[in-house]
Amino acid sequence: MAWFKNWISGKKKPPEAAPAESGDTPLEEEKPAEETPAIETEPVEPAPAAPAPQQQEDPEEKPEEKPEEKPEKKKRSAWSILRRGLEKTRKSIAGVFSLGRAIDEELVDEIQDSLITADFGPETVTELIEGEDGLRKAWKEKKLKESTEVRDFLKDLLKSNLKKRDNSLLQATEAPTVILVSGVNGTGKTTSIAKLAHRLTAGGKTVILAAADTFRAAAVEQLTIWSQRLGIEIVTGEADSDPASVAYRAAEQAVESGADYLIVDTAGRLHTQTNLMKELSKIRNVLEKKVSGAPHESLLVLDATTGQNALLQASNFLEAVEVSGIVLTKLDGTAKGGIVVAINNRLQIPVKFIGVGEQIEDLEAFDPDGFVDALLDSAESTS
Repeated sequence: MAWFKNWISGKKKPPEAAPAESGDTPLEEEKPAEETPAIETEPVEPAPAAPAPQQQEDPEEKPEEKPEEKPEKKKRSAWSILRRGLEKTRKSIAGVFSLGRAIDEELVDEIQDSLITADFGPETVTELIEGEDGLRKAWKEKKLKESTEVRDFLKDLLKSNLKKRDNSLLQATEAPTVILVSGVNGTGKTTSIAKLAHRLTAGGKTVILAAADTFRAAAVEQLTIWSQRLGIEIVTGEADSDPASVAYRAAEQAVESGADYLIVDTAGRLHTQTNLMKELSKIRNVLEKKVSGAPHESLLVLDATTGQNALLQASNFLEAVEVSGIVLTKLDGTAKGGIVVAINNRLQIPVKFIGVGEQIEDLEAFDPDGFVDALLDSAESTS
């Protein structure tokens, strides 16, 4: 009826509409769409294929941005994990750095006692307090006046001390890098191996495990379960079989497959058993025959909760096995985090990894700056 009213009013649109509909409907359907953009082209414009792919490209760009954000989150979480793990030690020391407290003999003695209680070790504490560059001398020379200054002063001394030795994981000049792991039962050795393997594979490296603790079925079973969870290969042997044979077969497999790392778990009997020491020496020999320079890294796992007894264990292992680095576990379960410094100083062996929790991610590469900050920052401060 609309065309009829227009025709009556003299606009004569019906004749124009008639040829448009009847003349070239298959060919001229595109023309009306162009001639009447106000009515038909507005709903048609969003439909073309051109804008659609532009909207599909945006989601493809977003996933590329996410990996860039992940490293930042990992760094923040690593600091959080470390700080959480050292919480007990930090709280045990924090009280002596009371805000605005003047330095006097009593405060110096309290700081000394706190460091000894946290298992920094008598040699380290003596160096920090009474040494040539120690706290007492700095105070006497009026370089320090308040307790808050003491915190930063001790931080600088500890960081300098811990940086004397290389804390990085040693690498072979040509793959595979062979890592031999030792430690008494109960230190968290097997779990630490799994955590180390996780760190390496997360960095894109291929890892093979060797379950050479053949005299303890539970150790082989536990490591096998971890290998399945992590999706990595493991070489095992029969119960009570020669551990050196397992290590040798694993070395062969690592070479043939082109693996980046081979981590060898060894028996974890008490350090007083001389047979264990002979066994470790044999494993080292067979590894070297198959892979030049192996083992390239020899890690000793120690339990931080045992305090000074960990130093005794390490000393006994060092009599038979060359140790190049320490893995210190269970720092989250003790207020004696100073043992890291004591081990580093007395044994002259760098601490390379610290365990600060039960999760698979809770093995941190030892960073002197981050460790000292997490250890001596105020108990209330946050990352």
